[in-house]
Amino acid sequence: MRIAIYGLGYVGLTAAGCLTKAGHQVVGVDTSGDKVASINRGETPLFEPGLDQLVSGAVRNGSMKATQHLGAELNECDLAIVCVGTPSASDGSHNMSYIAEVSRQIARTVSPQRRKPLTVVYRSTIRPGTTEELILPIFASILGEEIGAVELVYNPEFLRESVAIQDYFNPPKIVIGTWDGNPSANMEALNRGILAPTFYTKYREAEFTKFVDNTFHAMKVSFANEIGRVCLKLGVSAAKVHEIFVADTKLNISPYYLRPGGAFGGSCLPKDVRALQYLAAEAKVDTAVINSLIKSNEAHKEFLFEYCTSGLAPNAKVLMVGIAFKSGSDDLRESPNLDLARRLLQSGFSLKIFDSALRPELLVGQNLGYSYAHLPNLANLLVSEDDAKKGKFDLIIDTNGQASALGLQGGKTARLDALP
Repeated sequence: MRIAIYGLGYVGLTAAGCLTKAGHQVVGVDTSGDKVASINRGETPLFEPGLDQLVSGAVRNGSMKATQHLGAELNECDLAIVCVGTPSASDGSHNMSYIAEVSRQIARTVSPQRRKPLTVVYRSTIRPGTTEELILPIFASILGEEIGAVELVYNPEFLRESVAIQDYFNPPKIVIGTWDGNPSANMEALNRGILAPTFYTKYREAEFTKFVDNTFHAMKVSFANEIGRVCLKLGVSAAKVHEIFVADTKLNISPYYLRPGGAFGGSCLPKDVRALQYLAAEAKVDTAVINSLIKSNEAHKEFLFEYCTSGLAPNAKVLMVGIAFKSGSDDLRESPNLDLARRLLQSGFSLKIFDSALRPELLVGQNLGYSYAHLPNLANLLVSEDDAKKGKFDLIIDTNGQASALGLQGGKTARLDALP
């Protein structure tokens, strides 16, 4: 394919070199005359291992060139990939001026009489809604009824500097946002030969992906560093703790505990987080990330109450399916579902609870003490499976995914094990 790339920084120039290696013809566009001249000499204006060989080889064999202005040649291209910067503004938002300007340039240049639409691919990090609320309106205002001359795609990149070429051909995933979430023929051709999980979705989900990934990476770095500081203060080997931690790929380094849903609870997580906070404070180590975990969890409990009861009439009949902290357990210690039940009662709702694993007469020890200290009338709230199925409820709160399996019906169902 013939491909135009707008913006020849780390992302754009790496993509250009890798695309020529894959057999495509590339013309790079950048406002910097010095950068363009350097590339056309076969020189790489930035350091990325292996990129200089790709660029010099591509320029020599004629599969790559660079220019400051791309005119009618754009209409010979199958794709235009936008890799311009979106730097932070003073308030933390992204500066969209470069995105807007390049979009205008492409819209003014593309021919409405094209045989096939030009696929315009945005790889810059942009906030959710940017494609629909900024980019699409720019193209629509210029092309009008000829908006079909372009196909807009959002395709975030997952390149790490210093290993960018390796990451390009071996990405952790491929995310492609389109208007309707359906595949794009040109994007299929662009990624042919790259083996990675591929997700087609609508624009907003694709746009939000980079924010989620990068913020999680930042959280991991901060968490690891806080643990390291505590280790040093306590005379514990941070290296050995890390070695043990990352060896667990079943729970620690895995998809577990990362699905948005209920708050955390039970006999371990809240207790151990508080204990680690105490250890850090005693050692005089500032651990802002760890210290925020309980507060964040409490905020999520508040959110879940509002999420469930929004629009619900006073005195509405509510069935909660599952009150233990996890499915298949009768452990009520620090269960967020028990907190939710108490909040529902305090707010005047008529509450019943069904939990197939819970028999109050079998509760003992701390489990018994915690449950009756926080919800003393628990036994009177519990109903059988038959009663749950026969009852008429305005709201069913499904905390563990069992409500649908049981065929329970209500005016409204709120699933807390996995937010939609």
